Amino acid sequence: MKVVHIIEALGGGVYTYFKDLSYYFGDDEIAKDLSTTIIYSGNRKEIDPKKIESEFSKGVSLIEIDMVREFSPIKDFKSILHLRKELKKINPDVIHLHSSKAGVLGRIACFLLLKRKKIFYTPHGYSFLRTDISNLTKKIYWFIEKSFQQLFGGVTIACGDTEYEIAKKIGKSFLIRNGINIEEVCQQSIKHSNQILTIGIVARITSARNPKLFNAIAFRFPDLNFVWIGDGELNCELTAPNIKITGWFMDRNDALKELNAIDVYIQTSLWEGLPIAVLEAMAMKKPVLATNIIGNKDVVIPNETGFLFNEIEELDSYLELLKDDKIRNQFGDNAYKRCHDLFDKNKNLKTLAALYQ
Repeated sequence: MKVVHIIEALGGGVYTYFKDLSYYFGDDEIAKDLSTTIIYSGNRKEIDPKKIESEFSKGVSLIEIDMVREFSPIKDFKSILHLRKELKKINPDVIHLHSSKAGVLGRIACFLLLKRKKIFYTPHGYSFLRTDISNLTKKIYWFIEKSFQQLFGGVTIACGDTEYEIAKKIGKSFLIRNGINIEEVCQQSIKHSNQILTIGIVARITSARNPKLFNAIAFRFPDLNFVWIGDGELNCELTAPNIKITGWFMDRNDALKELNAIDVYIQTSLWEGLPIAVLEAMAMKKPVLATNIIGNKDVVIPNETGFLFNEIEELDSYLELLKDDKIRNQFGDNAYKRCHDLFDKNKNLKTLAALYQ
């Protein structure tokens, strides 16, 4: 069986997801029955496109084509033609589209093949859930998702529980949660605590991750240290003197070591699919503070693995509790167990392989 994955947004947590996916499906035993090709765009700033081939499994085929995030009629048309050309050459049995842009371009390219294919689609966070766009734009995105599902068919594979509830309203869907390589992450996990409580996030500094809120929290708690592991175009919004911006780590292990060095993980996102970085923090036994939104609330169990918050004032009591080593350790242990039970990439990708077949 030939499976092709198509992804435009190869960056951040999605990059980690695909790297893990490549090693699972690139394993000799699985590759005997199921050959995998990943068609991707290397345009995201937070990745080094030259490193992709060396960091992904040799057991999968990689094809880079130019796809852009924003709407561009000419570039999008060229991308569709290029996708159709590659798909015609491969002649896959299954095509799995990832994120909104690939969901649109990929479905059109599949239609132009004039052959019926088994199509799956994972939103990794529906675009109509964004909070930085107008209500009219949200309605347009909702219409695109609904109409493309009806016109071109396919099955949605939701990456989180709430995304699954939404997907069921649009069309046929399944739930296969995002997962991580827990063993790999735990190799960088060493018991660690700081003299001053240190709170961190791993993300690109964009409006989706809400650096303004992160900055406001740092100003509200001047006696604590804050670390933003990553970089991005909105780094100018992180002005609090107790914030450290690490910049990008091109070696993933260096980023994981920096993650290990914090005491509490915080996710300030405005919208999410199901955040990989939160799962990695949980695998490292970090308690998690997260905004009460789709994605975050599918991972964090309040008062067990961390806390969800709607207003910044709620953090006063939460952080006071998390200053206690015993509470942090208890929450961290609970977080690790939840991650192991629900978000192990080997278990979840095995379910995905079974669905393809």
